[in-house]
Amino acid sequence: MSSTSHRSTSRKRATAYGALAAVTALLAAAVQTGGVASADVQPSAAAARAAAKGANPGALPAKLSPSKRAELLREANSTKADTAKDLGLGAKEKLVVRDVIQDRDGTTHTRYERTYGGLPVLGGDLVVDTAKSGKTEGVTRASKAALKGVATTAAVKPAAAERQAVKAATADGSKKTTADRAPRKVVWMAKGKPTLAYETVVGGLQDDGTPNQLHVVTDAATGKKLYEWQGIENGTGNTQYSGTVTLGTSQSGSTYSLNDAARGGHKTYNLNHGSSGTGTLYSGADDVWGNGSASNTETAAADAHYGAALTWDFYKNVMGRSGIRGDGVAAYSRVHYGNAYVNAFWDDSCFCMTYGDGSGNLKPLTSIDVAGHEMTHGVTAATAGLNYSGESGGLNEATSDIFGTSVEFYANNASDVGDYLIGEKIDINGDGSPLRYMDKPSKDGGSADSWYSGVGNLDVHYSSGVANHFFYLLSEGSGAKVINGVSYNSPTSDGLPVTGIGRDKAALIWFKALTTKFTTTTDYAGARTGTLAAAGELYGTTSAEYKAVQDAWAGVNVGARSGGGGGTGTTFENTADVAIPDAGAAVTSSINVTGRTGNAPSNLQVGVDIVHSYRGDLVIDLVAPDGSTYRLKNSSGSDSAANVNTTYTVNASSEVANGTWKLKVQDVYAQDSGYINSWKLTFP
Repeated sequence: MSSTSHRSTSRKRATAYGALAAVTALLAAAVQTGGVASADVQPSAAAARAAAKGANPGALPAKLSPSKRAELLREANSTKADTAKDLGLGAKEKLVVRDVIQDRDGTTHTRYERTYGGLPVLGGDLVVDTAKSGKTEGVTRASKAALKGVATTAAVKPAAAERQAVKAATADGSKKTTADRAPRKVVWMAKGKPTLAYETVVGGLQDDGTPNQLHVVTDAATGKKLYEWQGIENGTGNTQYSGTVTLGTSQSGSTYSLNDAARGGHKTYNLNHGSSGTGTLYSGADDVWGNGSASNTETAAADAHYGAALTWDFYKNVMGRSGIRGDGVAAYSRVHYGNAYVNAFWDDSCFCMTYGDGSGNLKPLTSIDVAGHEMTHGVTAATAGLNYSGESGGLNEATSDIFGTSVEFYANNASDVGDYLIGEKIDINGDGSPLRYMDKPSKDGGSADSWYSGVGNLDVHYSSGVANHFFYLLSEGSGAKVINGVSYNSPTSDGLPVTGIGRDKAALIWFKALTTKFTTTTDYAGARTGTLAAAGELYGTTSAEYKAVQDAWAGVNVGARSGGGGGTGTTFENTADVAIPDAGAAVTSSINVTGRTGNAPSNLQVGVDIVHSYRGDLVIDLVAPDGSTYRLKNSSGSDSAANVNTTYTVNASSEVANGTWKLKVQDVYAQDSGYINSWKLTFP
């Protein structure tokens, strides 16, 4: 998507995006050397070594220089017509090169968008994996639908689509709602059959003063609204934590400025309570910024500048990525946005972070994890481009929490030690509690600990809990523990333990999946597939890391266990494929359980792996040996995602364990098809 921005708000809002905020009180003294000061040296080598330990060296991300990346992009552009032909794309389809990632063994992952008859295709993106030899090794598609037979003449006028979009923005609480530009004709492919549509972007302000970029997709044949998502993603809160730090600045004559030439020229500007424009670059006669108090306008600037430097260093030194887009070009920061604005946001259209001053203009929303979170929205926009709605929106938000947390650990700042508490310093609730908890997301009162069929209907702050919980389990494992002085106690949805592999390995797996496996439409089942693929390439499919990824996802009710990598139960499995008739009779797959004594447990785990193009069509039951039926999943017309890959917990304590158990599946609606790929029963 073009001009995508990323937003986060407090969890009291129903339509907001993203992550954190913080009260800042810090003294930042920059030491000038030869015109440029660099930020404090971070333990990047140790973090990178920890992440890479035991990994296949060739599968690790290569550190691409901006010039090398540009060379790879030129090469991809020069061969995109041949690539389209090799992929079997139709005559009306063309590829548009969007991004490129390379592994150390020379494997190149090229991300493309598509056009159809000259129209942009939303949800038609794909990633092509090419070996050093030039052989295509794999293709990951946002949609598996065939892009053909789409009408390019609209029955609905653009003005009608614009009116509908403005009405939708008004209903969401926006003010001064007007279309930023005329609706553009597109092909909408993100949900099912490709459809000619209009995309309208509505500007103005949201109800809390945040800039508005509401994207509304309208069916060009019927005028029906197909989809909407917010393009601005931001956070909320208060903080003060970084203490005295070293900043990257520049000197011209006797004047210093917050211009970090060592990091792509990242600049920090003062909006002086305005809400538009770039603002004024911070400059002064000395190289000391702020005094640790919010009343000094330089304090928030120093905090934001420091957080941006840490995030740049984390991505470059640990993940091998030079800048948010990988092109060596910095974003910029704007502080003192609006009047008493309690939010912060990333906007991809200006390629910048913006921070408000919080309640009473006394609590600037500038902190290490805010910068890491917001800048990561930029990385996501430049790579997977996860749509900010539904499950992909939750993954987008969680990605920023994951790497915001990773940057905080990477910073190794004694005033703000690393933890798995999001916004722990901001006191957004007024009682000292964090904004979000990664070990048990539901502790915030709204986030989901585990996946369920309606989780995509939650605000992305809440649906992000599934991936946040997965990342914690993969990093640290389940159960009670104390890390950096903070007590955690992480449960699992199936009641079985998970053994962590360490945060650095977990972050590396997530980064590789984000940049080479995820697409705009990736959901939680797809995230499991992508992270398993990444773990397999890095550590091997029989490794402890690969099994831990399986078990951590099972711990949040996405997919089945590894069959022993963390649990102590006995597993019975049927891997034979069973076709599911479209709108037909129910089919069954059987498992014969033997060697058990007494009744089945109250937490019997039913791992289901079904390949299907529209899982909302499916009704799934577990049938006990005596014929008793336990409903696992109902049909749902609003659940349009593909595949069922999850583990259900069933209280089967009234059933005898031994005997033939059956998985019963029926497709109750027409037009979509699939099959039972495998299923398993685990007795803890």
